[in-house]
Amino acid sequence: MTPSKIFFYFCLSFIFGIFFESIIKIPQVFLWAFLLSGVSVIFISLIKGKNSATVLGFCFLFLALGVLRTQISEFNIADDKLSQFNGKGEIVLAGVISGEPDARDTFQKIKVDVGGSTVLVTTGRYPEHKYLDRVKIIGKLEAPGETEDFSYKNYLMKDHIYSVMNFPEVESLGKAEGNWAADSYSWILWFKQKIRESIRHNFLPPQSSILEGTILGDNGAMSNELKSKLNITGLRHVIAVSGTHVVILASIIMSALLALGLWRGQAFYIAIIFICLYILLTGLPASGVRAGIMGGLYLLAQKLGRQSMGPRVITMACAAMLLVNPLLLFYDVGFQLSFLAVMGLIYLEPFIKGGIKIFTKEKAGNFVSIVSATFAAQIFTLPIMVYNFGNISFVSPITNLLILPVVSWLMIFGFLTSLAGAFSNTLGVVLSVPCWFLLGYFVKVIDFFSHPWASKTIENVHWLWLVLSYLIIGFLVRFLNKKIPAANLAQG
Repeated sequence: MTPSKIFFYFCLSFIFGIFFESIIKIPQVFLWAFLLSGVSVIFISLIKGKNSATVLGFCFLFLALGVLRTQISEFNIADDKLSQFNGKGEIVLAGVISGEPDARDTFQKIKVDVGGSTVLVTTGRYPEHKYLDRVKIIGKLEAPGETEDFSYKNYLMKDHIYSVMNFPEVESLGKAEGNWAADSYSWILWFKQKIRESIRHNFLPPQSSILEGTILGDNGAMSNELKSKLNITGLRHVIAVSGTHVVILASIIMSALLALGLWRGQAFYIAIIFICLYILLTGLPASGVRAGIMGGLYLLAQKLGRQSMGPRVITMACAAMLLVNPLLLFYDVGFQLSFLAVMGLIYLEPFIKGGIKIFTKEKAGNFVSIVSATFAAQIFTLPIMVYNFGNISFVSPITNLLILPVVSWLMIFGFLTSLAGAFSNTLGVVLSVPCWFLLGYFVKVIDFFSHPWASKTIENVHWLWLVLSYLIIGFLVRFLNKKIPAANLAQG
């Protein structure tokens, strides 16, 4: 057994420990039992010289470590000092805005760091607040709400936010002093705002909203009508910083660079640089960083050229991210979608691409790569999408095939237009012409396919359906691996 495979089993055990603790809340006595079992198995196996038993013993220890890491996170939630004032009446707090304000049409949401705890404040659209502003807030702290369909509490909990304050009195106290990292992030947010202003100067809604979402990951200015149309057509992931978006985009970039004659190694490094620049441009949101990591790991798996190494690298990265924040596993749908999209591209995309090549008798060009990457990612993410959002788009395969080929061009021309417009309005208008055609095409596709019959909403999807769906996908992949060797796919 190779060291990488052994470490893969350790990471998998750690993830299972987080999973079990998240759903059944393992008592301390059982945690100690896991630890003692692991130590006993390791001790006995070392005496008898059985390496496989030693690995099993360490798997028990990593399982216990996953349980313990989750319990520590749960203890920190219960011990949060700020949340103890939830529902206790009016309170006065002073803190620093610790992230990019989320500005909407009539209000804005700001994250305020108060002595190490974070409160999410909803306040009026004006005056505008900025990152690192010191503020005093007077209002009532409340626990985030929960409904049958959505838990806002769990949604915020993954970001270590356990208290909200709605429309309090907010007084600005000036600018806080930051270190080099905070100053660098502040500069990135300033640059992002200039890009946003350039887009809104050169384009009108809904084109401006689509371009903001595509290159900045912003949907604050997006109308509810446009959101509904994107959900119906299955294109919401295209204008969000999601794992599905990034990994499909990475696949398109790689295919385009290879088609231009670059070696795979050269294309890999250029694509990685492109993804890093894209995540920087979006303002380094946590979801964007995770999506970028997943996209980069997918490219790394392709560069390694071994299908067995891909899942190991992804699993190790997931374990590392869960070590930092174990709440991501259950409460961050974006994290789940990123992981599943990459696994779909690793396990299923080669078979889809090989099937297309067999039936069309053509080489795997850029369009074939787009088709195979799109379907592979969507098949692996569909069950979790239906389970969380209850929406199935019947036209999604068609709309994605129509839109994804132009996404990379829209990002390239959109970035050039908005960047030029940030320094020269005239130059921004001139370079915006290609974007007008691409955005016009985007809007036409959305309008044409966004009919009520094009999607179906399913309420109260049971978790057993989710388990059954992934069992079927797993058996499908296993069957394809047995029936169609990798060598046949390579020959096409």
